[in-house]
This record gives sequence, C-alpha cells and structure tokens, in this order.
Amino acid sequence: MNDEMRTSSRKTRVGKVVSDKMDKTVVVAIEDRVAHPLYKKIVGRTYKLKAHDEQNACGVGDKVKVMETRPLSKDKRWRVVEIIEKAK
Repeated sequence: MNDEMRTSSRKTRVGKVVSDKMDKTVVVAIEDRVAHPLYKKIVGRTYKLKAHDEQNACGVGDKVKVMETRPLSKDKRWRVVEIIEKAK
C-alpha cells in the first residue's frame, strides 16, 4: 500500500484559536451546528480542545486545522496540522 492511497482514520476539525498563553499548547474553539433533539431547530454549539503547537506559531484568532493524536498530556489529545488563516 503506497502513501497516496493510505487514508487516515484520525478525526480532523477546523476551529479558531482562543488562547495561546501556554507553551506549545493552544486552545481551539470548534463551532458545531446540531439539530435540537425535540424541536429540530439548528443550534450553534461551541466546544474547546487543547491542541499541541510545536513551534508556538499560532496566535489568538487564527483559523487552524487540528488532528486527533495519542494522549500528549492530561487534556491534550489533538495537534495543529496547519494554520489556515492568520488573525488580522
């Protein structure tokens, strides 16, 4: 099996960096739109992930892509794959 055909089973998410105060770690807020179980209205939900940022390249407001990884610390199970858009 060559590298082009291999697909990753790891989840990826796109979100916005809300905190970069930690060393090599950023907090990413993921916006999710789900239907309410009873009323079927689309509701916006936000949840936060801690993601590994090896070069400390991310800043607050950046749009980033994160990928699931093995547990890196107590709360950290994601890593930053790429910075899609830098904050203005």
